[in-house]
Amino acid sequence: MSETSKVIHVRNVGHEITENDLLQLVQPFGSVTKLVMLRTKNQALLQLQDVAAAIDLVDYYTTNQANVRGRNVYMQFSSHQELTTDQTQGRKSDSDGQPNRILLVSIHHVIYPMTVEVLNQVFSPHGFVEKIVTFQKSAGFQALIQYQSRQSATSAMSALHGRNIYDGCCQLDVQYSNLTELQVNFNNDRSRDFTNPNLPSDQKGGRGSQSGYGDAAGMYPFPATGSGAVPYGQMGHAVAMAAFPGGLPPGISGTNDRCTVIVSNLNPDNIDEDKLFNLFSLYGNIVRIKLLRGKPDHALVEMSDGFQAELAVHFLKGAMLFGKQIEVNFSKYSNITPSPDTRDYHNSNLNRFNHNAAKHYKYCCSPTKMIHLSSVPEDVTKEEIIELLEEHGEVVSTKLFEANGKKQALVLFENEEQATEALVCKHATSIGGPIIRISFSQSQST
Repeated sequence: MSETSKVIHVRNVGHEITENDLLQLVQPFGSVTKLVMLRTKNQALLQLQDVAAAIDLVDYYTTNQANVRGRNVYMQFSSHQELTTDQTQGRKSDSDGQPNRILLVSIHHVIYPMTVEVLNQVFSPHGFVEKIVTFQKSAGFQALIQYQSRQSATSAMSALHGRNIYDGCCQLDVQYSNLTELQVNFNNDRSRDFTNPNLPSDQKGGRGSQSGYGDAAGMYPFPATGSGAVPYGQMGHAVAMAAFPGGLPPGISGTNDRCTVIVSNLNPDNIDEDKLFNLFSLYGNIVRIKLLRGKPDHALVEMSDGFQAELAVHFLKGAMLFGKQIEVNFSKYSNITPSPDTRDYHNSNLNRFNHNAAKHYKYCCSPTKMIHLSSVPEDVTKEEIIELLEEHGEVVSTKLFEANGKKQALVLFENEEQATEALVCKHATSIGGPIIRISFSQSQST
């Protein structure tokens, strides 16, 4: 092991891990005076205020595995006794290359679809963006962004490299391209020449023509949604409008940037993390949930972004669950620190917004008397569905039908509380086949 130092070397720092994640991990041991993210090596360097704090940190994480966003990270003393000015600029060394007005941007841990509009929203505050070309390679989603000036590109790299477009995902790795001019043949979701609005859209699926950079085939068809670590003032309104092209639901501002909500007046005898997940995942992807042991009727729920958290607060405030009228408000905590009593859902395949996010936003609503069951077995009967759900309340009516070649069902209860209880208890369970998925239906008759 290296001799003791106030500089800590952190390994296995995946692209999904942000500077803020590391700061929160280290915060109990003292303040961090310098931080370097070595993205190309999946490593980081942290300088604490003194050697004593660093010793406490290393001692603790030698016997307690550090975990960030579901990934184990490893800490040891660095061979550096002090981070120099050159080293603290190390994140720019990930972006070697001569300054150029064209940037090559790699986006890691993509959850929300990336489009030209989203990228323009992120990069245009730093100068006029002339052209954007996106493409998919083995390394993941990438884009070439051409500014009008080299100064604008330099400013964007300095401000955005290592940042997330959305909280906890879509991390930007920005470096200079060696190209001198982008050629754009089509103006669509995958490429755009902002200096030439008369280019065809190529409805049959054209592709950018940057030789050697792949193409845009297989790009995500839906607009991006959610808020992000890029200041919400830059992104929030635009992405909210993209999620709801007809306008935001009444009461939704689209400007919230707080991701964690506090849920109170729960019934501690009936609630657990998975049941809260089943309910809150209707409004966005869940990162973590923590039941407050000192207040057993309280819980914290961390959503992927502030927009999703606003949807949850708006639609669930005052909902009835297990005989209690729950209260949902924004928490004073920005996120939930991983701990043994925290349930992590960041990588759960049950997060509903991992795929087809636009559809799930469209169906966001307050609890209703009607629930919709999808992925039900082909041979399921009404009687089997009633048998599964009737413990939660009287089933008024049931309807089986097919949509997109798949068996689905609508079940109407006497009231919203019964339907909500059925959803939180039976979502992601099975009726002798694959797990069923349950959501509220905005229709009120079968």
